[in-house]
Parts: sequence; structure tokens; C-alpha cells
Amino acid sequence: MAYINQYTSKLDQLNFKNMFEGDFFLTWEKTFDEILATFTVADALRWLRENNVSTRIFDSGLGVSLFRDNSTRTRFSFGSACNLLGLEVQDLDEGKSQIAHGETVRETANMISFMADVIGIRDDMYIGKGNTYMREVARAVREGFVDGNLEQCPTLVNLQCDIDHPTQTMADMNHIIHYFGGIDKLRGKKVAMTWAYSPSYGKPLSVPQGVIGLMTRFGMEVHLAHPKGYEVMPEVEEVAGKNARLSGGKFTKSNSMKDAFEGADIVYPKSWAPFAAMEKRTGLYGDGDFDGIKKLEKELLAQNAGFKDWECTEELMKTTRDGKALYLHCLPADISGVSCKEGEVAASVFDRYRVPLYKQASHKPYIIAAMIFLSKIKCPQETLANSVSRGLPRCFR
Repeated sequence: MAYINQYTSKLDQLNFKNMFEGDFFLTWEKTFDEILATFTVADALRWLRENNVSTRIFDSGLGVSLFRDNSTRTRFSFGSACNLLGLEVQDLDEGKSQIAHGETVRETANMISFMADVIGIRDDMYIGKGNTYMREVARAVREGFVDGNLEQCPTLVNLQCDIDHPTQTMADMNHIIHYFGGIDKLRGKKVAMTWAYSPSYGKPLSVPQGVIGLMTRFGMEVHLAHPKGYEVMPEVEEVAGKNARLSGGKFTKSNSMKDAFEGADIVYPKSWAPFAAMEKRTGLYGDGDFDGIKKLEKELLAQNAGFKDWECTEELMKTTRDGKALYLHCLPADISGVSCKEGEVAASVFDRYRVPLYKQASHKPYIIAAMIFLSKIKCPQETLANSVSRGLPRCFR
């Protein structure tokens, strides 16, 4: 009981009451206290599981997942998070639903939610579409609850949209906090969020946007670097700039991977598609112009090929602080000579950071579980303490 008190005591100092019965769309919509509460609950849940204590807060119920893009880590992290709390996962396969027959978003949302406590959605491919769709689903189930059609209102968790990837960047941030030994150790640390070459096209913007939107809140110097023409959403850059001013940190931009890596404490080399190209692709899909899409794909692949030198190499890593910057990636990375001929990162760099990369990814199930936990439990401190006092093991060894 004494050890769990370190987490409950932290929660006592934070104001996160508005997270109860709420959704999680974008990190910058959450207060700093709410962000810290999510980290704290995630760590508490991890400690409980590591010490064989049951963390079930549900005896039954569904976690409904909808993935409109391929996923390994986030899909299994969502399933693990739901299972950790006692929920069973049901995937919504739109190809097997009635959506093709004209079923509306409102109707679909209500039909899948009769016994659902959380809905997780990944919809990251089309600018102006994914986050909008998630909010439409959230409104529909809230109306269904108010109308009495649903016995509970499911929480909506953004598992990646066109704007942000909150479960990823929150997991990244918690990894950084643990790696450096606490939030108080982060002020002044330099983060290099840089574009990197990939032999594929159309990677979402949500990871770099999520990184600059979240990490600027911790008093760090966040440097966004990319070739000319690979800009991210200007409104997210505005968020990053505002966050940096409020936290006493910095948000800078350049077209030089070398400048970004110079003296960096953390590097995050990751490919993404140009914002303007993603907007164009969204329009082409909306018009059903598949010939135009093929043409755009060829143009973007050719554009990418002009920047093959944007690779995280051993030489670049030597220019970071003491040559020992923490390397981050949301995975899977395009590894030169392994998963592709030329890619985002040299094989020797990736292999050297494989263990911390897997540790980075391991935070995601707990972050998602914490998001659900805080939306469903009015007094998390009491529930966490009760998990210990009741002494129910997770595994009956």
C-alpha cells in the first residue's frame, strides 16, 4: 500500500476532474495537469501489473476498435489496455458492416455501443477527415446516451488521426520522463523532430505534429527540421510556438537535419508526406480520381528520392550531446539495408537502440489504459488504493 501512495499523492496535487466522462482527441486540448494525471495513472497501472495485482475496473463490457489504416503496435496496445481493465475487444470491420448500404455515422455509432465503454479509432489518411469523423462518433454516442438508447456513454480515444497521434506521443513522452529521471530534468533538453527519407509515400503527419504539439509543453527546445516542401499543418506549428512560450522552452524550425541534430538530447527522425500533398490526395480520393492518385504517388516518390541524404547515420548521432542522444521512433522504421535499400535510419544505429525503442513502445498500452481509466473513474486515487487493499492477484500462480 505504501508504494501505491506515491501515485495517489501525485494525483492529489493535480486537477483533472474534467477528464471524468470525457474523450481524448488532441493532447493540446488537455490541461498540463490532465497530461500529468495520465502519466501518473499509466505508471500506477504498470506498477500494479508488474506486482501481480489485478487492475480490472470492469466485470464486463466492450472496447470497440475501428482501424481505417494498418496497425500493429497501436492495435495490440488498445487490446491490451482494454484487457488490463477488464473489457473485451471487438473490432468493427467496415467491410462487413452495413455502412456500404447507407448506414449513417450516427446509426453505426449507436449500434456498436449498446454495451461498449470505449471506442478507439484510427483514421489518419485524409486531411480534414479523421479527427472530424471521431468527433462525429463521439457526438452520436453522447446523444444516444442522453436519449436513453445507451446505458452508458462510451469514451472516444483517438488512436491516430490526421492531426495528432496522442497515444503514441504520450507514450514517447512518458518514456523520455523515465529515461531522464523525471519531468524536472527535461527543461532545456533539445528535441530534434526531423523528416527522414523513406522509399514509400503518404506517411501521416500526425506523429511529427503530435511531437511538436506535446513536447513543447515541458520547457524543452523542440527543433522541427524537414526539406523545403515538407511542411506540417501551420495551425499545429502555432500550437507548438504558443506551448513553448508558456513553458519557457523553444520551438524552432529549419531545413537542415544537421542543425537539428547538433547538440540534441533526443532525436526523432521520421518520414512524413508534405501537408500540401496530403490535402491534394484527400481531394483526389473525394473526387474518385484514382488516375490522379497514381500520378501524385509517382510525383511524391520522386520528390522523396531527392532527399536520400536525410538519414539518421552514425556520423549524425556523433554530433548530438556527447554523441549519446536518445533515439526515438514510433516504429516500424525504414532501416537502411534491412527493411529497404535506403531509409530513415542506419542499421547500426537502430540495432544499438533496439532495447530502448521497445521500452518506448511498451508505454503505449498503459497510456491508453490510463486515458480510459480517467474517463470512467471519478476518484482514481481511491480505486488505485482499493486495487492493492483487496489483494486480488492478476495471475493465480
